[in-house]
Amino acid sequence: MTLEIAVFVTALAGAGLLAGFIGGLFGVGGGVVIVPALVVLLAALGVEQDVRIHVAVATSLSTIIATSWRSLSAHAKANAVDVDILKAWAPWIALGAVIGAVIAGFVDGTTLMLVFGVGLLLVSANMAFGSDRWRLSEHMPQGFVRRGLASGVGILSAMMGIGGGAFGVTLMTLCGRPIHRAVATASGFGAAIAVPGALINIVTGWGQAGLPWGSLGYVNVPGFVLLGLLTGFTAPFGARLAHRLDRRKLSLAFAVFLGITAIGMLVDALGAD
Repeated sequence: MTLEIAVFVTALAGAGLLAGFIGGLFGVGGGVVIVPALVVLLAALGVEQDVRIHVAVATSLSTIIATSWRSLSAHAKANAVDVDILKAWAPWIALGAVIGAVIAGFVDGTTLMLVFGVGLLLVSANMAFGSDRWRLSEHMPQGFVRRGLASGVGILSAMMGIGGGAFGVTLMTLCGRPIHRAVATASGFGAAIAVPGALINIVTGWGQAGLPWGSLGYVNVPGFVLLGLLTGFTAPFGARLAHRLDRRKLSLAFAVFLGITAIGMLVDALGAD
């Protein structure tokens, strides 16, 4: 194993451990860490920008399958999951994920980086300035409004390579759900996004030139295996800790990190040829 590969694997391992813990702790999905980390690592390996953002998003989605199930299981043991919301929203989130993954497969890398950067800024701003006391309603949306919002969560999340918690938690707290219950329930959105999203990225990336070694379409298999194992391992620790900590100071620090990361990706995208 060359030094370059050793550094790559070590960095993947660190990103996986951190991403899983963050996914369980904040309910935002480890993709907000995995996607930027993979973009940087693939750039260091010489992968073209148009390809590496697609690989980063697709591989991140594949790893969220493990993170979501493990995190959901941990929250369920704490009796914090609203099963009715999960059953009502998951099919429409999955439909949105299919649409988002198809769109992501056919837009260029610059567009996908812009979507990720803007979306990450929204997540960062919400973590920094949002409040779980804000209310738009005391009830979750029903009918066509629910279908539209759930599909929108799926579309944007699939294009960013993140779990649905980043937007789902905000939506649920604005509609009167307690923050811990919203985090727990949104952890289940990830599987509804990740499974169809990853499969479609395999198809849309099949035969694409310039893919890194070990890729199945846009999904990098070594990344999926290593990151999936490690994120799935640490997600329950974050989920359990979420029920015991005052998350405000941690959220502010993480929001700053996300904001810096988002601005960096937007600068890269706008500066691309």
